[in-house]
Order: sequence, then structure tokens, then C-alpha cells
Amino acid sequence: MTRTNEAGETHFASAMDNAAPTGDAQPVYPHTMRLQRFLARAGVASRRGSEDLMTAGRVTVNGQVATELGTKVDVDRDHIEVDGMPVKLNQGAVYLMLYKPTGYLTTMSDPQERPCVADLVPRDRFPGLFPVGRLDRDTTGLLLFTTDGDLSQDLLHPSKHVYKTYQALVDGNLTDRDLTPLRRGIELDDGLCQPAICRVINAREAEAVAPQGIKPGTTAVEVIIREGRKNQVKRMLSKIHHPVIRLHRCNFAGLELKDVAKGSWRELTDREVQILKAGGIPPKQASSKQGDPQTRQRSTPRPARVTTAATAPRPSATPTASATRASQPANPQRPRPIPARQPPKGSIA
Repeated sequence: MTRTNEAGETHFASAMDNAAPTGDAQPVYPHTMRLQRFLARAGVASRRGSEDLMTAGRVTVNGQVATELGTKVDVDRDHIEVDGMPVKLNQGAVYLMLYKPTGYLTTMSDPQERPCVADLVPRDRFPGLFPVGRLDRDTTGLLLFTTDGDLSQDLLHPSKHVYKTYQALVDGNLTDRDLTPLRRGIELDDGLCQPAICRVINAREAEAVAPQGIKPGTTAVEVIIREGRKNQVKRMLSKIHHPVIRLHRCNFAGLELKDVAKGSWRELTDREVQILKAGGIPPKQASSKQGDPQTRQRSTPRPARVTTAATAPRPSATPTASATRASQPANPQRPRPIPARQPPKGSIA
């Protein structure tokens, strides 16, 4: 049995709903939420992925197929299944960091049975794991996994503008000046990109993309973006005629890829989870606005003015009142008035 309220939300009746209420009391649902949110919190999929499962008819509530996205469930009393498997809220969400190697698809399954990142994380130990975002098959580096659908959606939402730091080995001799279009915001086929923070890096910094050193005719760069378009960094660098040879992500939302070997994973620390839930933190390059020539120009202090003979103020020809007072003695004596000469007697004035 289903009920639909005035807002168009559907509630599936559970066995306890059929019990006769006592007096005028109405049934109480203390822990109700939308079904897609429940599935995301249970780690089945992201919020968007959960909606796709519902519309595909793969989700049932108390034995009834639930396809309406407005469906609400009681997490304490309703029985929810996906593909015939019961789903319950986890006691606690799981957060992992994977050092993705090259050659793996960012997906939990592949119809063609190609290697995918699901083979590198403990799905049996943590059911419901899914990746936060994606990396291209040939891109290496930091890839987060979680069972927290709400957090994943927050981190990937365009309005959050989470920082992502990449290192790239590109073809050609690229200079810092060549990166100016990226700093200003370069135009791609799908629109104008937000200004990126970027710089040329040395061989020591670029070990992930150039383990044997930076060979002649190639350049290593660091690019920090706050968007998540498909192949964005590759397309940005190709736009300035320096195609990417290797690409590596070393930072996501303020979390650095550390304490984990290539192809391995580790659980996030409590501090790292707090950073993600706070929306991430900007890298030091962003806080100091490195890589932005306009910001560098604004933040550069003006040089001290040097006084030369040509720029020194000229003395005034007319002494000022203060200068005149300073040149006078402290107790000046007033000159005695000269008496007017009296005309001699008998003369005509």
C-alpha cells in the first residue's frame, strides 16, 4: 500500500502502518528520508546513481518496486532491497585514499572486463564503496573512495569549487610565460575555463610524472583547477600547443597523496575526513596566489622612492612664515619711533 502526500511524495506502508492507532494518535515516522538519499547514505551509489537505480526499477521497498524519485522511506521499519539484496544504513561511513596506477578505469565494473579501480580496493570488507570523481585510464594519482554519498555529492558539486592539483609532463619547451592563457582562463570547446594556478616545476618536484628526469624537449608543469570537466587539464595544455605525455593528481580538496604506495590504498585519518567535510582547504599556492600574474602584481610592494637632485623639492623663493619666525631672535627689540620733525616757528607747513 502506498500513500502520496500533497507534495507528491510517496510513502510505502510497512507492516506497522496497518496497526490501529491508539485514540487520536497518528503514526509517527521519526527517521524518514527520500529513498535516493537513503541509498546514498547506505553506500549503494551516489545520489545521482541511486536515482538511476530507482528509475531502472531495481529498487524495492517492502516488496514493491519504487521508481518515483519523491519516495520517502522509514529507515527503522521499511525493508529496502536493490537487485534483491537487502540494504541497511552502515554504522559508519568509510573513507579511503587510493594511489591509482595507470591502465585502470575509474569504474566499479566493466562489461569488457578491463582492469578497473574496483580491483584495487576492499569491496568485500567495505560494501558500497564507490569512487569520488574519476581519473582517466592513463592518469595516475590520488583517487578517493567512500560509502558517504552525501559527502561525495558535496565534493563534486560545481558550486563547491574544490581545488585539484595536477602534475603534467608535456611535449615541447614550455616557459612560465606560455602559461599566461591558463592563468587568465582559457577558452575550450565547452566554454571558458576558470583561471588556473600553474607554474613550471623542476625534476625533483616532477618525480611522479618524470621518474627518470625531465628529458630534453619536454617540460613538467603544475596545474591547479577548481572545475571537473572531462580531460580538462589535457585539453587546456593542448590548447597552448603542449600536449600531455603523462598526468598525475597529487592533491584533492587539500588532501595530499602520501603514506600510500602505487596501486595501494589506506583509510583516511580523522583529520583528513574533517577537511573533506569542511569542503576542503586550498593549497598553499592558492593562498599565496602564486601563478596569477595579476595577483603577483597587486601583491608586490611598491619600491621605495629614491630622492635625487632632479626629484628633490626646490627651495621656495619666498620664505614661509614659519621660516621667518625661526630666523628672528627669541626676544626681538622693537625699534624706537622717530619723532616727527617740528617745523620752525614762523614757517608755513
